[in-house]
Amino acid sequence: MNAGSMSAPSQPKASMRTRLPNGDYLTLTVWRGKSDPAAEVITVQIRHPAGDQWETIGRLAAYRASDGNYSQLPERGSGQPNR
Repeated sequence: MNAGSMSAPSQPKASMRTRLPNGDYLTLTVWRGKSDPAAEVITVQIRHPAGDQWETIGRLAAYRASDGNYSQLPERGSGQPNR
């Protein structure tokens, strides 16, 4: 077994959420950069209840480089499981 596959899951630097009047959740999460620990990935999501699960109905992600510059990240693939 590859030791790299046994690494602990990353934890966000910050995470905040609020319930919207229609029952959806608006979430902001800040992650440490993978290749540059001084960088950050900031995600904002709207999650909606769909039966007994939640689905992401809107997402925006931005990258803050260690020099302070921001850029919008492209939309990730839809193959991500809902959590």
